Formats: sequence, C-alpha cells, structure tokens
Amino acid sequence: MKLIVAILLNAALAVLFWRWLRVQLRKPHLGRWLLPVLALKLLAWVVACWKPSSDAQHMHQFSTTMTLQLWEKPGAWWQAMLGNEFHYNKELYLVYHGYSNTFFTAKILSVLNLASYSTSWWNGLYISLFCFVACWTLVRTLAQTFPQSPPGAALIGFLGWPTVVYWSAGITKESLVVGSAAGLVAILIGWLYGKKLFSIPSVLGFVLLAALQFKMRYFFAALLFSALAGLVVVQVLQQLGGARQRWVILMVFVATIWAGAWVASEVTVVFRPNRITLQLLRNYNELSKQSGERPRITFKEFSPNSESVIRNAPQAIWETLSRPWFWEGSPGYKAVGLENILLLSVLGTALLALWRGRAGELPFALVVAMLFYCLALAALIGLSTPNLGTMNRYRVALLPFVLWLTLQNEYAARVLRRLGL
Repeated sequence: MKLIVAILLNAALAVLFWRWLRVQLRKPHLGRWLLPVLALKLLAWVVACWKPSSDAQHMHQFSTTMTLQLWEKPGAWWQAMLGNEFHYNKELYLVYHGYSNTFFTAKILSVLNLASYSTSWWNGLYISLFCFVACWTLVRTLAQTFPQSPPGAALIGFLGWPTVVYWSAGITKESLVVGSAAGLVAILIGWLYGKKLFSIPSVLGFVLLAALQFKMRYFFAALLFSALAGLVVVQVLQQLGGARQRWVILMVFVATIWAGAWVASEVTVVFRPNRITLQLLRNYNELSKQSGERPRITFKEFSPNSESVIRNAPQAIWETLSRPWFWEGSPGYKAVGLENILLLSVLGTALLALWRGRAGELPFALVVAMLFYCLALAALIGLSTPNLGTMNRYRVALLPFVLWLTLQNEYAARVLRRLGL
C-alpha cells in the first residue's frame, strides 16, 4: 500500500512539474534560461544531499517516525501535527517547550515521506523544486510586470547567486524560507502592479505561503509582512489619488510600520521591544561562545535596550553584507569572502548609480518596501548571529532581494544586456 501511494503521488507530481516546465520554456527571453538555472539547482540538491547537515539528518529521521505513526495511528499523528509534542509507542517522545521550526519542518517532511518513501534524497528534491518554482515565478512576474527593468537582476539574485542556490537546496529551512518569501512577493506584486484579479487559488496560495514563512522564522516573517503591508497601504492611497510625492510615501510607510509594531506588541509579548532586545543579546552571547577562536562579529558594547540596538545596527548591517573577508577562517569562509567582493562591487555600483540619478525604473514604493526589509533583516541577523558560518546561511533570506534591487541601475542593466540577461 505504501509503495502504491508513493508511485501515484510521484506520478502526479511529475506530470504537474512537466506541464509547468513546458509552459515556462515558451516564455520569451526568460524561457531559454530556465533549464540552465534548473540544472544549477539540481546540482546544488545533489551536493546538499550527498553530505547532509546534522540538522537535515535529525529532521529526516524524526519525520520518518512521524510517518510511521501516520500509517499506524492517524489520530495521534494529527494531534502531533497540531501541537508541540510527539509520542510514539510509549518509547519515543519529544516535548518542545515553546515553538520549534525544526519540529515544524519535520511535520512537513512526514507528509512528503508519503511520496518519497521516506528517502531523504527525494525529500530534498521536492523542497528544492518548491523553492525553484517559487523563485522562478517571482522572476517571471517581475519581468512581465516591469518590462523596463532588467529581468536578469532577479534571475541572478534568486536563481544564480552561488550561496543562495546552495543554501536553498536540499533539506534546509532556508529552502522553505526563500521559497515562501519569493512566492508571497510574486503574488502580491501581481495583485498590486500586474492588475491580476483575486482568485481562490491565489488567495489560498498567499495564505499558505504566509503561514509557512511565519512558521519557519517568525521574526523574518514579521519584517517581510511589515514591508508588504506598507506597500499595500501606499498602493491603496495612490489608487485613491494620494501618496504621490516621495516624502509622503515615506511618511505613510513609516506610519504603517509603527502601527504594525504597536499592534504586534499588544497582541504578544514576543514582539515587545524589551523582549526583542533581550533575545538578541542572548543569541549573540550564546553564538559568540560557540564560535570559539573562529572569526565572528564583535560589538564594542551591546546592551539589552533599544538605544544599544540602534547604535550597533549600522555595523550589523555592514558586517552581514561584507563578512567573512576572503582572508578569514577556513577555505569555506575564504570562498564566501571572494563572493562578498563581488557583492560589495555590485553594492558600490548601485550607490554610484543612485548618486548620479540612474538607480533604475522600479516603483519608488516597491523599492522602499523591499529596502526596509533588507536593511532591517540584515541588522537583525548581524545583531543576533555573530558566528559567520551561521550568519552566511541566515542571510540567504535577504540576499536575493538585495541583488535584485542593486542590479536595477543603468550600469548593471547595461552589463546584463550584454550577457543576454
């Protein structure tokens, strides 16, 4: 029975993906890049599954037991899916005191095991392809909605940048974080700028992707939701004839962010400033100890208060985008350091283009929203994650958006056009 279910599910998934692939290959200009970036993603999937991380192994092993329970006692499995406890045959049990995204990922894998026959390679493929399809959908949506902007900017950011491709493949939380964020932004941009009508599938997809983003990393999700909420408010006001000047857009956006932060702090203590700053300091201290003698982010003074966080935020943003340097640490650090040289070159070119008034053609409100998300998330990651290896993995959530924005300028667009992008 299990084998029959796996065969049927895989057959259905293969047919759906093949039909989707055929449609995308017909897309003008972008279609010819689909197979190369898909091959790159599949290569990353092989590398990730060849030597899976300890976290991936743990989640897969845990999910295998959950799937056994699904076949034997569906009611008990459903109870575990809705809660923070897992009990199996009175011998194996896990109780999470609070929310765990590791447990949530294992829940997802326990469902995927029905198709993968509890094989980690197949699970890694499903998650990799989910991320790929979501990112490609965003790339295609941006190209269709903003034809005056270079389509290669999003293509490189979401599907071509080495660390993004690597960390968003296989059984990783980043695959789900990046995929859900890309899918959310694609749907919302289609609604706001692409004149796409609301439909049951798009609304359902938006809700599911928002839930996935929140469940995977709720602080990351809070910043993304804030950015998108500000964008929606500005767009609504513009449809009503207001918020045309840039300074008005900035004021509306700041007011929306402030109102959202106040509401969130009233709903749950997790989002109150004192709790956030205390948690940032705890994470910073714990990961600093784990780093040992390895290179890490160091602040001269870090206290659990808003003033200290604001004072250290610029350094946190800079080091999140620039560290490790190519001369630091292990060969892996040095490889990322070489990539960071290219990233800093892209950032420098974008700043020069901005200074000369050649920043690009994207709507100002959209740039403000995504720039807020990138800077706020970079500050959050830098303040809470001094370990450069972990920080490099976490920043995959913002790096595609950073590259998409910074490759919009005329200088970058000229180079991309020469490369056929």
